[in-house]
Amino acid sequence: MTGLILSSAELDPRRRRILFRCWHRGIREMDLILGQFAEAEIAALDDADLDELERIMAEEDNDLVKYITGAAPVPDHLKTPLFTRIAACRPDFSPVTMEDLGRP
Repeated sequence: MTGLILSSAELDPRRRRILFRCWHRGIREMDLILGQFAEAEIAALDDADLDELERIMAEEDNDLVKYITGAAPVPDHLKTPLFTRIAACRPDFSPVTMEDLGRP
């Protein structure tokens, strides 16, 4: 399951391809980060933003997760308003504990 809610039928081919790629990354954390961002924003992104999103998507998933979660510093070439918006969409990756489940 991708989590996809947005129908891609109304999107142009480039946006459909990007949306699909955002939900089908190498690791699930990046599916959730890029997929949710793309689903919320893809229709409104202009060509320059789409170009930048594709450059961001070309980065290694393990590196992107580290940059987004703060485990590694964000390199200068990713210190952009679009990357900041993507990072702001990240889900809570905190570990689930037994207490979170209501168990002692």
